Amino acid sequence: MRVGLTGGIATGKSTVSSMFEDHGAVIIDADQIAREVVEPGSKGAQKVEEEFGEQVFFSDGSLNRAALGEIIFRNQSLRRKLNQILHPLIMDEMELRTQRILKENKHKIVFWDVPLLIEENLTNFVEKVIVVYIPEPVQLKRLMKRNDLTEEEARRRINAQMSIEEKKRYADFLIDNSGTLENTERQVDQIWNCLKLKNGFSQQ
Repeated sequence: MRVGLTGGIATGKSTVSSMFEDHGAVIIDADQIAREVVEPGSKGAQKVEEEFGEQVFFSDGSLNRAALGEIIFRNQSLRRKLNQILHPLIMDEMELRTQRILKENKHKIVFWDVPLLIEENLTNFVEKVIVVYIPEPVQLKRLMKRNDLTEEEARRRINAQMSIEEKKRYADFLIDNSGTLENTERQVDQIWNCLKLKNGFSQQ
């Protein structure tokens, strides 16, 4: 079974992902793969340099994410261009890993942890969609605190994604992460049990 896990920036998706992993889910993290496909000397790094120049790389050839982020969060067309470069590389690797896992054990529940699952129209690749949700005012405060951003900087990053209120509409399962950790864990437990039933296999 394939499950898509998504949310907005600073909604706590990584925390929820770890909880599902503790239950036995196999997590394929799109952000992690996105880092791997732009490692020094890779095809992805070469394409990014051709489009954005040497200034978005450190002297050792590794990607300067802060410099690149500053560019793409200010310019929607450049953000789209970066996605067009990286998206196919990330998708190919995610699909390859998923097939490998399910070939070894068809009863595994594989989570695609993808921030832009909905924006990039990837919901057709998964059987269920889980959205990690917090209200936008809470999202703003958490992002400002987490990344030490001004309100304007935080709003710009939030606005670069689809509104979390809009994402709610795509959810087969919604996890409200605005309360206590225990409350989030209870929701994760309930959803995991439901997924196991739908998958037709009771994992130990």
